[in-house]
Amino acid sequence: MSDEKPVTPAKPEQPQPQTPTPMPKPRTPNLALRRLRAGFKPSRGQAIVAVVLALVACVAVVQVRVNRADDGYQNARREDLIAILDGLGQNTRRLESEIADLEERKNSLSSSADKAQTAREQAEAQVRTLGILAGTLPAQGPGVRITLNDPQGKMTSSNLLDAIEELRDAGAEAIQINGQVRVVASTDFVDDAPGIGIDGQKVNSPYVIEAIGESHNLAEAANFPGGLVSEVTGPQVGGTAEVNELENVAITALHAPEEHRYARPAPSPTK
Repeated sequence: MSDEKPVTPAKPEQPQPQTPTPMPKPRTPNLALRRLRAGFKPSRGQAIVAVVLALVACVAVVQVRVNRADDGYQNARREDLIAILDGLGQNTRRLESEIADLEERKNSLSSSADKAQTAREQAEAQVRTLGILAGTLPAQGPGVRITLNDPQGKMTSSNLLDAIEELRDAGAEAIQINGQVRVVASTDFVDDAPGIGIDGQKVNSPYVIEAIGESHNLAEAANFPGGLVSEVTGPQVGGTAEVNELENVAITALHAPEEHRYARPAPSPTK
């Protein structure tokens, strides 16, 4: 027999126990944060109030802009405001008259048995109207005659041009000066002392301006404070001015139209 001792097998090492994971502490609700979030969440009533305030702000902005736009009229004199209102009223009446005239033409063309003849007559009437506006046809009607005396020769072309613009603003439909020059859209005024050059013609004092239109409005435009009469009779010119309302003014001076070098009629958009 052998003296060797039996080998005892080694015992496996026992696993060491792991440190237990601590349980998470329960989170306590943050009441302050909840209240803050609830405050930022608008209710239905708060939303309605916000919309109303936004609308009020928009109205306030618009009102401020309107007030700023009206500042120019707030500083105007009473006479200026009256003249502006008269001009607006006259423009309104003229536009209403044009609308009524166009509607009458339309109805006439629609109901007429001989539409070609009716259209021809209306075209001829339109040609006459355009001839008066262009200064190629004589005209007559109610209006004013304004006589301006300039004994010192201080009137300039700008004074006369201001007078024409005031009359046009008051509704003048036809104007002539000294019975020899027809004033149209292309009429030019230049200084030609002593006197004024109008469309190449020399015109001297006294300057007689005849205009056809609503006589009262034309006279008011001439006598308006700071207007034509004030300029001529003031110290800058030192002249005299006489304005007469007439039941009939005859304008016989004609304008000779020049042929256009560059402008040509544009094709009709309907063709």
